Amino acid sequence: MIFTAVSITLVMLISVFFLDRSHATHRWFRLGPLSLQPSEIAKLVLIFYLAWFIEIRRGPKSFGINDPVHTLLPALGTVLLMVGLVLGEPDMGTACMILLIAAVMLYVSGLSMRYIVGAVLAAIPVVYLLIESTPYRLERFKAFLSPSTDPQGHGFQLLQSLIAIGSGGFTGVGLMEGRQKLFFLPEAHTDFIFAVICEELGFIGAAIVLTLFFVYGWRGFVAAMKAPDEFGRLLALGITAMVMGQALVNLSVVLGLMPTKGIPLPFISYGGSSLIGMLLATGVLLNISQHADEM
Repeated sequence: MIFTAVSITLVMLISVFFLDRSHATHRWFRLGPLSLQPSEIAKLVLIFYLAWFIEIRRGPKSFGINDPVHTLLPALGTVLLMVGLVLGEPDMGTACMILLIAAVMLYVSGLSMRYIVGAVLAAIPVVYLLIESTPYRLERFKAFLSPSTDPQGHGFQLLQSLIAIGSGGFTGVGLMEGRQKLFFLPEAHTDFIFAVICEELGFIGAAIVLTLFFVYGWRGFVAAMKAPDEFGRLLALGITAMVMGQALVNLSVVLGLMPTKGIPLPFISYGGSSLIGMLLATGVLLNISQHADEM
């Protein structure tokens, strides 16, 4: 079942390259008004695969998590294959999220620090080349360092986001009364929805959103610690890492703490594929939590 899901996901990630471009990328299957982004499904499938694979390799008579040939090579081979296909779309943000999820799951499984440090050092020149070789990524990075140097160009989105956040004050300008989303802030309904929340609901609304994500992360961690088996524990940790990691990246981008990336805010940003993936993942997490409570 796991291999079937992985195979179907890889076929979908490859198939999008043979479809027409949308917004200069190959990311979606489109059928009339409906669309599906395979990379969103790939994150959840990868979590299932790694949870299953790591559980087998950590068995009493198996090779262990730090075996480079029998464990790390098959695990990272699948991860890097998905990352390469997603990067080709191109979608560097989702590719980085896939790597983050895999890193968290391998780390909590007992992966040696020498492999982690080696992977980080190997990734630095790759990330540099990916940014340096792509003009729009390089401009985004420069805008992140100094958005005011190009306020009408690449720094426009971040500056308008910060203006929206600052305009909200403590209580906000009122629900549906925000102005930045109407004329100034690009992608206000997707990647920068948190800026709209801050403008309309102020510090109170922002604090409520942050509290809800904190509760989600805490409950996910508790479900993982109380899971009845190793597979459930890794599955819960992977799902929690996916949701919380994606939320952290999105909030950091909106607040100007990271370069702009196309990462939606879980459960809040507009986007059917992201919402479906998050709801499916949360359903699995609730199932694990229910089994944990019955013990």
